[in-house]
Parts: sequence; C-alpha cells; structure tokens
Amino acid sequence: MGDGKWRTAGRALMRVIAVWAVSTLTMLVLAGALPDFQLQSDDGDTITKTAFTAAWGAGAFGLLSALVWPVLVRSLLIVPALVLGALVFFLNGSLLLIALSLIPDGRGDANPETAVVVAAVMSAVASATSTALAVRDDEAYRRRLSRLADRRRRRGRSPDPVEPGRDGPPGTVFLQLDGVGHDVLVKAAADGLMPTVAGWLADSSGHRLTPWRTDWSSQTGASQLAILHGSNHDVPAFRWYEKETRTVMVSSRPASALEMQRRAIRRTRDGGLLTVDGASRGNLFSGGAGQLALVLSMAARRGKGRRSRAGYFAYFSDPANATRTALSFVAEVLREIGQSTRARARKVTPRIKRGGLYPFIRAFATVVERDVVATAVLGDMFAGRTAVYADLVAYDEVAHHSGPHSRDAEKVLVRLDRSLALIAKIADHTPRTYRIVLLSDHGQSPGETFAGKYGLTLKDLVRAGCGLPVPRRAQRTRSASEARDAVRIALHRPVEGQEAEHPAKLSDPIVLASGNLGLISFPDIEGRASREQIERRHPALLSTLANHPGIGFLLVRCGEHGSVVLGPGGAEVPVADLTDGEGPLAVFGVGAASAVRRTDTFPHVADVMVNSSYDPATGTVHAFEEQIGSHGGLGGEQSRPFLLWPRGLTDPLDIVAAETAEGAPVPPGGGLVGAEAVHRVLTRWLQESSGPQVPVRAEGFGGAGLADEPFPGDAAVPEAPGTTT
Repeated sequence: MGDGKWRTAGRALMRVIAVWAVSTLTMLVLAGALPDFQLQSDDGDTITKTAFTAAWGAGAFGLLSALVWPVLVRSLLIVPALVLGALVFFLNGSLLLIALSLIPDGRGDANPETAVVVAAVMSAVASATSTALAVRDDEAYRRRLSRLADRRRRRGRSPDPVEPGRDGPPGTVFLQLDGVGHDVLVKAAADGLMPTVAGWLADSSGHRLTPWRTDWSSQTGASQLAILHGSNHDVPAFRWYEKETRTVMVSSRPASALEMQRRAIRRTRDGGLLTVDGASRGNLFSGGAGQLALVLSMAARRGKGRRSRAGYFAYFSDPANATRTALSFVAEVLREIGQSTRARARKVTPRIKRGGLYPFIRAFATVVERDVVATAVLGDMFAGRTAVYADLVAYDEVAHHSGPHSRDAEKVLVRLDRSLALIAKIADHTPRTYRIVLLSDHGQSPGETFAGKYGLTLKDLVRAGCGLPVPRRAQRTRSASEARDAVRIALHRPVEGQEAEHPAKLSDPIVLASGNLGLISFPDIEGRASREQIERRHPALLSTLANHPGIGFLLVRCGEHGSVVLGPGGAEVPVADLTDGEGPLAVFGVGAASAVRRTDTFPHVADVMVNSSYDPATGTVHAFEEQIGSHGGLGGEQSRPFLLWPRGLTDPLDIVAAETAEGAPVPPGGGLVGAEAVHRVLTRWLQESSGPQVPVRAEGFGGAGLADEPFPGDAAVPEAPGTTT
C-alpha cells in the first residue's frame, strides 16, 4: 500500500474515531439530562466506567444504524410516506434499545419514549459531525462522491451511460418550482427572498429569464404532461368527465395520470424527455425516465423497479435525514396552525378554512417531498445522469391556501431558494458538469373564491339554472344584488327540502372545478351536448351562467355556428371568429382566443366550459374551488410561468423563430406559447449536449411500452354523477 493510500486510510479512521467520540459525549450528556436514561448500574459507577459504557453504547448504536437501518427502510418502502415518516422515530428508538441491551452487565437502560429522543439527537449529531469532517477534507469528499456515483451507476444500469468527467458532455437538471409565476419570481429575487436566483440573473455569464404562456388549462396536469411527454392534447382541465367510460379523470389520481401519460406516448410515439439516462423526481409523470421517485403515474404499477417509492430509500436510509425531516414536519404543522390562527385573529381577507388535515398535507409538501426530491436530485448528480427533472411543489400548496403574494408563501420561496443553493453548490463536486434550468408549469392568480364572493358554488348556480333543488344557503346569498338576481331569473328554483315544481327526471349535470375553470357535463346526452339540446332541457341555464357577474365567458357547441363563446349581456361569438382584445375574451389578453379554439377541438371537452370573471386592474379571479390562490383557467398570473436557463444554451425565442421559418404556425402575440413548445425547447437543449434522444422503445417502464397497456384502475369505478371533485 502506497503512502497516499495509508494517509487516506488514516484520515478515514480518524473521522470514525472522532464521530464515535462525539457520539459518546452526546450520550453522556443525555444520560445526565434525562432521568429515564441510565448508563450506570443501580449502585453507581466510576466516571471511567460510565464513559466506557457510553462508548460501548454509542459504538453499538452506530454499527446498528449503519448495518440494520438501511435494511429496515428498504423493507418498509411499501409503507406510505406519511406513515414511514412517523415510524422513523420509533424505529430509531428501537435500534437504540437494542444497542443498550448489548452493553455488558446491563448498565444501559431507557424507557421507550426516552429512547426515541436519545436516538434522534445522537443520529443528528453523528451525521452533522461526519458531514463536517468530510467536507473539510475536499479530496476525501470528492472521492466519496465519485465512489457513490460509480455504485449508483452500476446499480442503475442506465440504457446509454455516459462516462463521467468534468470535461465531458454536461448533464442537465430541470427544476420545476410548481406554481411560481414569472412576476412572483422576479419580485422575490428583487426583494432578496431568493438570493440564489438573484445571483443567477445578475451574473452576466449566468442565466436568462423569459415568461411563457400556458394553454387554457393552466395547471400541472396539462403543463407537465406536455413538458415531459410532448403533448397535452385532450387534457381540458385538471379534472374532467369522460362519457364513454363514465369516468372522472383527475390528474392527481395515479390511474388517471398513468392513462394520460399512455395517451401522450401513443400520440407522440416518443417515450418522453428523459428516456436517455434520465431521472424523474416528484412529478406527476415519468417523462420516460428509468429512475423514479415520487412519480404519481408510476404509483399504480407493480413489479420490480416499477414503483416510485424506491427514491425514499436514498433519503431515509440515513437515520439522521429521517429524524431531521420528521422534526421539520412537526415544526411545519405547528407553523401552519400558528399562521392560520393569526390570519383569523387579524381577519385577513380573502381567507379560507385551513383546518382538518391541511396542516399535515402542507407539511408533507413543504418538508417531506422537498427533502426527498432534493436529495434524489443530488444523488442523480453524483451518479452523473444525463437529464434530471424534479418538481418542488411547496409554494403551490401554500399559495392555494394563503394567497400567492402572502407572507406565508414568501417564506416558502426563501426555503426553496436554499434548496437551489445547495444543488448549485453540490454541482461543483459532481463527476460531470451540470447545467441548471429553472422553470415553472404555471403561476397563480389571487382572488376570493366564487362561493365566498357570491354566496353559492358553481354547482349551486348550475342546479338553479337547471330547475333542480339547491341548498338553502344558496338562497340566502349575501352578495351583490346582481348575483342574487342571476339566481332568481333561473326557471324553476326549488329549495332542498321542498317539492320541486317540475321534479328532474333526467340525470343531474356533473359539475367539476379546476381552479377558476368549471366544466359541466350531461351524462345522459351522448357525445358533446349542443347548445340547442341544453336549451331544450334547461332554457335558463346558459343565460343564467353567462350573465352572472362572477363568470367571464362560456364555451358551448352550437349546431348552427359550430362552437360559440357566450358572455354577459347576450354576447355571442363563434369560436372561428374569436380575436384577442374583442368580445367576451377582451380582458383575458393576448393568446386567449387561440387557447380557447385549441381546447374546443379536444374529444373530451366538457359540454359547457366555464371561465370565471377576471379583473385586469387587480389581477383577481374567482376560483370554483376553495382556493384564494388558483390556477386552471384564463386570467392573470396563472397563465404566465417562467423559464430560466444558462446563457450557453440556445435562446428559446430563436428556437421558436427557427420552427416558424420551417413552416410552423406563428404563435399569437409571439414568445413561447404552450407547454408543448417548452418541451421542444428542453429537447433541443438536451440534443445540443448529448445528441438526439432515443424514440419510444419496445420495452421499458418509464415511458416506452405504456402506449399499448390497458388503463387500470378507476375506469371501472366512476365517480357519482352530480358531484364536484
């Protein structure tokens, strides 16, 4: 063994001894501070013997954590993430109890509750010490990352591995900040909330920023499907009803997400953006990647390597990570309870209820998912993977309930920026150079909910217009007189609990909401219902909806003119004649007309598509869901996400211009329009460094092979007609 190897081994041994010593000292301190934690016999021991006992216990606990903990976590990957997070404390405490039982003469003892606390503290201290020592030794740190990359590359069996090297082709990391609009990002950088982003923008050799426009359906299901798989054709909203199968498709339902992905692959005949040595982390869709973690469309699949929870292992295999995340989870739950209580006390408006399970859902999105996804991305970079796409959903979840411009949401942006800073810093130690691309799938528009503003839900209004019973609360609407009049002018307005003048004999309409976009379907009318069919059945429905002050416009098929857009005051414009800046779409800005025309061609567009009103002076919309920050339709910041890329990559507008020169349609208003255009830009960037991407393969689970698979799951279990999901 050469002198260099002896020095390396010596430094590694010294680090182990240092961690052991710190762990021993920590155990001694805890034994003195906690009355139910004992390291001495009942008759007492000398200081030397107590220290020896602590050293024995710390060493046993360290060995068990290194050898047994990874096996435990891997065996529990079938457990849901929230349950696994709760088990972390108890599993770690159990390992400590086993370690104490191995101490000679039975000197170590603790009750289960104390063991949980001691194990958590010791894991955190040991991890912090080990990390600090390794980082101080740059060469050791680099070697450790290189070994980790080699092991993961061998286990991953990438389809087309690229030999790592700082001088080789760079990899690309796409980080999606879910729901962060272009204007929100610019303001956060200017206000010092996101110094990492601000630094990228300020550096002349750093990154460039541009907004892009979403489709009419401005939500993750449509945007991310197109970004990762090249098509969001026939995705009219976040949730929609399909008459032929009597199925409510919901983008956040695993079986629906899998079917959406399958349809996109069938349409494009391409496995996705990440088919070549790619990783998909925290997304709704796989993008064709072979490496998955928290990927919703894969959650319903079975078989080795086909579940998306394997990504948990890389994170929870370190008990210190698990402990830190669990503690942060509890802190986030308490933070949300405190923030919502303060909002109620100050009578902040607009405001929605934030009780029930929401504090735990928020904590999962802002802590567990963020930590697991970020760690998975770091692992991918250490492994030298070619393309990584990860979705960080924390801001979107908080902005829905607190508002996109609230202090609560701003604090989330601060924490997200820290994750970006960590990823950027780690890129200096990875075996290959990485380009970091930051983007969002949509923004969010603020505004009081439709129900909060007008005292009734969209479903209530539809039922009133159809002459069906509505809840008594809808009759006591506290809103402006024009809203009350809109309900009163509806024909047949029975109240629940009273006999209707004309009891409904037909199926109730299905009313679904996707932010400020509403979808109305009549399940007993085959195919897409026409305006004439609807008016024969429910003469007042369309006029009731079109004239309501909370509704901007309707889209409905018309036998005479094709489809038409209806607006207040009897406004009626055939879809073929729609132009930006005129008619019911005037306030919705450039590109609204083409977005509506495109959606009108979808096979599963609803019988009536309803977009809420939009106030351009305040930027507000009215969500048909319980959200004061919403997205899903047209109006305001929700349709204006961003793309931030390193300057060495081709400008997206140059890519659009080249497509136009080759005969592609000119985007309305110019710029980057539609999520499918973003997919083409990202694909071009990957090709610039790594060559053409591989088309759909005959086999594989990340994307290829899905096009011909049957649709499992919820097609056989439709949601009950008449419910709002």
